[in-house]
Amino acid sequence: MSMAPPPQSRWHTATAVVLAVSAVAWIWLVWNAPVDSRQGEIGKILFVHPPAALGAYLGFILTGVGGALYLWRDDERFDHLAAAAAEVGVLFAVVMLLSGPIWAKGTWGKWWSWDLRLTLTLLLFFVYVAYLLLRSFTEGSDRVARFAAIYGIAGVAVIPLNYFAIDLAAGRSIHPENLGGDSLGAGMGWPFAMGLVTATAAFAFLLVRRIELGWLRSERARREALAGARGAS
Repeated sequence: MSMAPPPQSRWHTATAVVLAVSAVAWIWLVWNAPVDSRQGEIGKILFVHPPAALGAYLGFILTGVGGALYLWRDDERFDHLAAAAAEVGVLFAVVMLLSGPIWAKGTWGKWWSWDLRLTLTLLLFFVYVAYLLLRSFTEGSDRVARFAAIYGIAGVAVIPLNYFAIDLAAGRSIHPENLGGDSLGAGMGWPFAMGLVTATAAFAFLLVRRIELGWLRSERARREALAGARGAS
């Protein structure tokens, strides 16, 4: 279905401003945050790793939501939303998978352990990498877009499994419990909260830019197809 160009310019400015302000505040708060008495400076990855996980979760949830709306409404805009959200989600998942082993090495003395949370995190990453590969090899196919939508919806099921993996492991996970209101030490609440705000702002900024890029690619493909049809006639 044809669509009008999305009015993205005002969202570019708004998300860029929010991202810039929150990033500066986050850096200042993290710089001045107290050093954990047991983990030392490496413990400040707390202000990076969970926010990166939030961005990955947001991306993959929106991939499922966009896919469901595309199947329901047959509107190309929702397909662009799903694809864009998956790309941004995978980017945040890479940050999560890179920061996690660094934190683990400094805290537990080893880079990786095949416990349930880590295994499901890697599975979640590969599920959406496969989603992106599927789309990249068959760009422009409505049939594949519908299949990708179903795949993206099914992939969302891994998110709650990943989040509750510590509980499902019944004490066999090397991870501590999921963060709660009293899990953070004194002086760590604000930098942690600002990390979540900054991750959300970065996610919104990248998502807006990627949606616009998807629309531009679709428009170019339409023009090329139209020019080819005219040339053939």
